[in-house]
Amino acid sequence: MNIHKQLKTYFGYDNFRVGQEKLITGILEGKDVLGIMPTGGGKSICYQLPAIMMEGVTIVISPLISLMKDQVDTLNEMGIKATCINSTLEQEVLMERINEIKTNQYKLIYVAPERLNTNVFKDTIRQLKISLIAIDEAHCISQWGHDFRPSYVEIPKFINNFNKRPVVAAFTATATKEIVLEIKKLIGLQNPLELTTGFDRSNLFYQVVKVGNKFNYLINYLNSNFQTETGIIYCATRKTVESLVNKLREKGFSVGGYHGGMDTEEREKIQEDFMFNRLRIIVATNAFGMGIDKPDVRFVIHYNMPKNMEAYYQEAGRGGRDGEKSQCILMYSPSDVIKQKLIMENEYSVPEREVLQYKNLQYLVDFCHTNDCLRNKILTYFGETIITDYCGNCSNCLDQAEMVDITVEAEKVLSCIYRVNQKYGVNIVIQVLRGSKNKKLLELGLDKVSTYNIMKDYNEQVIREIIMTLVARGYVHNTTDKFPVLKLTSKCREVFKGEVKVFHKKELMEATTSKKEVERKSSKSVVEGFNEDLFTQLKELRYSIAKEKKLPPYMIFHDKTLKEMASSFPQCKDSFLEIDGVGIKKFDNYGELFIKVIQDYYTTQKNSDC
Repeated sequence: MNIHKQLKTYFGYDNFRVGQEKLITGILEGKDVLGIMPTGGGKSICYQLPAIMMEGVTIVISPLISLMKDQVDTLNEMGIKATCINSTLEQEVLMERINEIKTNQYKLIYVAPERLNTNVFKDTIRQLKISLIAIDEAHCISQWGHDFRPSYVEIPKFINNFNKRPVVAAFTATATKEIVLEIKKLIGLQNPLELTTGFDRSNLFYQVVKVGNKFNYLINYLNSNFQTETGIIYCATRKTVESLVNKLREKGFSVGGYHGGMDTEEREKIQEDFMFNRLRIIVATNAFGMGIDKPDVRFVIHYNMPKNMEAYYQEAGRGGRDGEKSQCILMYSPSDVIKQKLIMENEYSVPEREVLQYKNLQYLVDFCHTNDCLRNKILTYFGETIITDYCGNCSNCLDQAEMVDITVEAEKVLSCIYRVNQKYGVNIVIQVLRGSKNKKLLELGLDKVSTYNIMKDYNEQVIREIIMTLVARGYVHNTTDKFPVLKLTSKCREVFKGEVKVFHKKELMEATTSKKEVERKSSKSVVEGFNEDLFTQLKELRYSIAKEKKLPPYMIFHDKTLKEMASSFPQCKDSFLEIDGVGIKKFDNYGELFIKVIQDYYTTQKNSDC
């Protein structure tokens, strides 16, 4: 049978996409294959078309019920007999399908990995000729990947139970070279035809934004872009999803929420409404995404940082599956990094895996601080060779902002890291540079180093941005563990010797103001990177105190002071007194109450199931 004819007959395409024909031919020749293809790259055809042409039945192992249903419905619409077995089926329907499978009525059977090794399923397919086993989202078998599923570990056992081993085809959109090796090893692929078609999604526009008020930015964006088209907003926690959905509904947006804490029926309804364009926007945790086939998602916004580049690439890749231009916006704030580390503490019990996750998170932090091409930063992570420094379709490449020389500031930061013996993290280095009177810092004698107070006229956010920029460019290493420490790399000598200049966007340096100037212009200043959920809780506490004392809330603490609390998470007297607007008297009056809220929030975030 002619594969081009079958492609046109069943799928309506005249030509294959890059890599499809080679993988399909390999399967038809009886070879195991491994296809690494970007989201929207046409992976499903690579096993669906051979399934039509091969004698016998194809089993497709898929992790998501919604994806199974979509693909089965699509195949049946094409006249290809397909069905699925999963946990949502009522007993009567399940028994009917089992009988139909046993009587050889289907060419493709989609099954969840949890069902593979059950006696019911093994008995159902016992008399069938299984010609092909296709494994979708194959990266889920790797414990080092971003989306490990324990049930995937059972797949090799299922394959090895066959007297005559079928052809095995594995596919994924997101896998580093290390994870590709693990996929091949764990699944037991036999001398597979391996093909990577590339990770570049040229139709996607990548942008990183750093704003003080994320919600205001989001509202302005939604009111100005794709007003009649659909988009996804990703959040790190269920609580943030629910809060953001409520606030967007109050503003009149057509929006629904999706997270793992919702019951199955509610999630299915929200997803269906989104898929059928009854909802314009879906706000979700990472529980929503993998396998979503909606082609016309025009924007994907990360309201919080995901945990690593693989997760970001996978989730951003929900946009533009139809090949049309779509926007992927990552909203960065330092508090999101803290939030992700809290989640990691809760998720990973294996120290080696936890360290790797910190490392992967740091790569994404570097991505948010680079001035280089964002697309190239993504491709570099996945091991691709960079052809050009300019992609023409990311915010960095198109940014015409004036660059200013910050070499002097960079030298001061690098010198400070050296003077404190490379033993401390970002916050301590910032405090030394700004001349903090923090008790712990004074006890350590760090006020005696020569770099103490040499950047007193720079606000905390600017120094933090400079540090993270130096990390992103390889002059400083931010150790990848729970309590990272700044260490100089050999590359920093280039700066000290005057061999290179360090540049950054002008608006960064325009934010440099002395502490007194910030206080004079407090009505105009904005604390960037504060945690909005914590800020809301602190405001509620302030309101209750103000109501009891019959005082205006600002007399307790200004909004700016609460935002700084929600940014730095002070949990003891010394760190609390470092907050602008907190004196001894106010600490004595209110300090313990506010610290209790901050500690409770920290504990809740650490223990929450995200």
